[in-house]
Formats: sequence, C-alpha cells, structure tokens
Amino acid sequence: MAFIKKPAPGGADALPSLEDTDDVALAARMTAGRDQILSELRKVIIGQDEVIEQVLLTLFVGGNSLIVGVPGLAKTLLVHTMAQVLDLNFARIQFTPDLMPSDITGTDIIQEDPKTGRRTMVFAPGPVFTNILLADEINRTPPKTQSALLEAMQEHRVTIQGRTYDLDPPFFVFATQNPIELEGTYPLPEAQLDRFMFHIIMEHLPEDDELEVVRETTSLQDIEFSHAVTGEDLICFQQLVRKVPVSDAVLRYAVQLGRTSRPSPNGDSPEVIGKWVSFGASVRGAQNLILAGKARALTRGRYHVSFDDIRALSKPVLRHRVLTNFHAESEGITTDEIIEELITQVPTPSSGM
Repeated sequence: MAFIKKPAPGGADALPSLEDTDDVALAARMTAGRDQILSELRKVIIGQDEVIEQVLLTLFVGGNSLIVGVPGLAKTLLVHTMAQVLDLNFARIQFTPDLMPSDITGTDIIQEDPKTGRRTMVFAPGPVFTNILLADEINRTPPKTQSALLEAMQEHRVTIQGRTYDLDPPFFVFATQNPIELEGTYPLPEAQLDRFMFHIIMEHLPEDDELEVVRETTSLQDIEFSHAVTGEDLICFQQLVRKVPVSDAVLRYAVQLGRTSRPSPNGDSPEVIGKWVSFGASVRGAQNLILAGKARALTRGRYHVSFDDIRALSKPVLRHRVLTNFHAESEGITTDEIIEELITQVPTPSSGM
C-alpha cells in the first residue's frame, strides 16, 4: 500500500496521508471538481467568494449550513444554482407561521384502490425527500415546525407515525434568514442551530461586482451548465475527507477553542468569555472545525490539516454556537469579535502535547 507523506504542521513528525494511490487520485479529482463547480457557478453568481467556499465545504463534508443576509443578495439563487450545477434534486420550502411539520416531512393519506374500492394508508413524501433542501426564512415558522428538520439534518431520515424513512444520499439542508426583519419570527432553538455546520454571513457586494450583477441580470441570458461533478462524486469526496489525517496538536487546538469558548463555573475563563458569553460551543464545534479543515486542506491540494485551516474556519463554525449575554448585546459586542479574541487567547499547542 503506497503512502504519500507530507510534513505535518506545528513541527510534528511527518504523518501518513491518504492511504493509497486511488485516494490520491480521488483527491486530485476533488480539487479539479471544485474548480469546475466554481467555473459553472460563475455563469450566474458574481463575487461572494468566501460564501461560495463555505457552501462547497458544506457539500464536501456532507453537512448543513445557515445562510444569513438581507433580501436581494442571491441566497436562494446560490443554493438553487448549486443544485443545477450538480444535477441534484432540489426542493424549496417557504417557511411561514402556518406551516406544519407534515408539510415538510410528508404524511400518511387515505388512498382508494379504483379496482377493489379498498382504502389503505399510503405515505406521501414531503419536500424533505430530496438532495438539496432550501429552508427559506426558516425562522418564520414556530419551533414545532422547525423541529421537523432535526432528525433529517442529523440522521438523514424522518420518522412518521412510528415508521422511519431514510433520505437518499447525498442530502443537505441550506437554511436562510433575514437578519433585519425580526417581527413575527421565532429564534431557532439551540439544538437546531448546533446542527448547522456553518453560519454563513452574506453581505453586499463591492460596487464593481454589484454593477456587473445589474448588467448581467437585466439582459437576456441563456445559461447551460455542464455537470462535471455528480451526487455520487460528492459521496466519494465526503468519504475521502474523513480519511485525511490530523496531527494531535491540530486536534487539540480545535478542541481547546471549543472548550475555552464555554464560561467556566470556577470563574477561570478568559475575561472576554466570562464577561460576554452565556454559553459556548458544544463538541460539535470541534468536530466541524476538524471536518471543515480536512475539506479545506484537500481543496487546496494538501493532505493534512493546518492550524491556519482551523483559524480560518473558526468564525463560520463557532459564531452560532457562542451565545452572548446581555452585557455583550448592550455594548454592541458581536460573536465574531469574541471569536477573534478567543483565537488570540488560545495558544497553539506544540507537537509534543
């Protein structure tokens, strides 16, 4: 069995990378596939490089992401275009206060056999039975309905009337929120927020990019996509990502970031945490930092995760897991500012740790 060796970050000894030549070839295909997806997306989406990268990492890991931005920034368009580029089934749910859980998962209905006249209960699948599900303005529906996605997001299945139905892979949930119009909305429960790998912030484009958007969208367009990456490819990429090795030092660093974000009952937390944070990141925070770091490394042609990968992904992975208190809100302190300070407070472990 062949091994490709790369120097591990942080001064650690060289670690075996992907296990065999087939894995190395698949890694090269993943990098090429990322470039091809980007090329196709650019036929429709202008700018938003960081947002697109985080969406792609979500796909390569097999996670879910929450995209937050004001109306008109192409949140829905981005997710729909991604589904078209990948030739995956796409479903969009417009979340409203009167939406019921069965409107998402599906329900049993009575169906009559036209030949025998016999009536039986038949399951009618809901829109969750797709590959890419867009939960548009997810915070506009009550928590009871929001919770209908919990099992689907975590276990990739739904349970209705005591029967469990598996969702066909690959399966992703991309949810959107409007951060400025909060009247008539319901905050997402922490349990649901924690199931999102990334909290992606989408902001207004620079002037030149916005000019290009207006020019392109006000003229005739006839866009066709080539499908260089398929759903089967994504499943292979997701399995490959989990094979990427991580040094103990990098693993410890990700765990320490998550643990340090939690206020200590003994009062020995960093000042920024003890003063402004109510609750810190769960274990999923560290798990997602490592998984996203693995995918980020592969898409950059590396077979190991670096400290820089963890730091670069700390805000989208942790910003929805670090819950601020009243003092932070009254002083205008954001979670991103807290995470920036957290990175300065947590030392980089040495390879001997």
